[in-house]
Amino acid sequence: MKNWAGNLEYSSADVRRPESVEELASIVATAPRIKALGSRHSFNRVGDTDGVHVLLDALPQQVEVDAGRGTVRVSGGVSYGALCRTLEDSGVAIHNLASLPHISVAGAVQTGTHGSGVDNPSLAGAVESIDLVRASGEQVRLTRDDGDEFLASVVGIGALGIVTGLELAVRPSFRMRQRVLEDLPWDTALSDFSTIVSSAYSVSLFTDYTGNSINQVWLKALDGEAPLQNLFGATPALRPRHPLPDMSTENCTAQMDEPGLWLDRLPHFRHEFTPSNGDELQSEFILPLEQGPAALQAVRALARDLAPLLFVSEVRTGAADEFWLSPFHRRQSVALHFTWKPLQAEVEAFLPVLEEALRPFGARPHWGKLFTPDGYDWEALYPRFNDFRAFAAGHDPQGKFRNALLDSILGVPARR
Repeated sequence: MKNWAGNLEYSSADVRRPESVEELASIVATAPRIKALGSRHSFNRVGDTDGVHVLLDALPQQVEVDAGRGTVRVSGGVSYGALCRTLEDSGVAIHNLASLPHISVAGAVQTGTHGSGVDNPSLAGAVESIDLVRASGEQVRLTRDDGDEFLASVVGIGALGIVTGLELAVRPSFRMRQRVLEDLPWDTALSDFSTIVSSAYSVSLFTDYTGNSINQVWLKALDGEAPLQNLFGATPALRPRHPLPDMSTENCTAQMDEPGLWLDRLPHFRHEFTPSNGDELQSEFILPLEQGPAALQAVRALARDLAPLLFVSEVRTGAADEFWLSPFHRRQSVALHFTWKPLQAEVEAFLPVLEEALRPFGARPHWGKLFTPDGYDWEALYPRFNDFRAFAAGHDPQGKFRNALLDSILGVPARR
């Protein structure tokens, strides 16, 4: 069994597909080592185990909208694409989406996955309650009223339990427009960085860090927002664009300022598009928004060695939150995302160079993508890291949910 990108083969000795949460709880209670898998859209071994893998796709896939409370209750294994279609049928929406809508809700939330927009929290920001199966098999529901337990568990990197359901905040459905600008001069991008990334509801910059300009700027504006007057030296694209210059735009969401529903504009790729296994690798590093220009300059200085490994890099933003292990914890942030060519050895050899260049800016890696876990001072990066480590030890003393990557991140192996 492999992950979505095919760059790693899982280590599990057994695979189970429970058909109810009660069956899942029974499996968890008796397994010495266990992890759940959703869409497998992780590029590292955060979801791996040498014990039992449970697949959540046979559980009841529920999406229940409560318009009166302004929430939706969703099973953890449901994809954002399936969730969004049901929400729109009920006249409601969620605040943001990742670039690919095919990922599972539970996996995206647990790893701190996000969309873009300086005032838009990560996908975890919508969570009002979370249902977990603990290591003992106990089923718990945590809400915002549970304080630290809730804040530790929402972005829990799979260390505190298996997520079976979440309650998300919703808002009335809304419409958007999307346009693409090309060839944004680097000098302008750096000098006016904050203004540019704040110029629409959601903004993404695509670059390979070479040359004198940024390849593309994707602007996702609310339908009522005034059209952008200052193009900052960029030029409007005259036809739809893919983030990779030579790729077909067939599977991209509609551009050219064509109005449409939120679920058809917030992702970069269409819900109807079924992605094949991706011949790519990914890394992402999240740092304070004000550090964006300096960090981008530091990456540009590596362009000669970086560009041959890179398909494209996306620059996004996000609002601060309070989740203990969220990469956006207490920082309005900029995220530097790298889509690598499928050159695992070369990418892994280059990553420490890139991470060292970003270290002065307080960069936090995305938990589900490639990084070097022993290269970080986690206590310095995350004010509640030691508290999280204590929670993990308390809720999972035998290390049922642990693996080599989590042992490395949390500093010490769990008791076996």
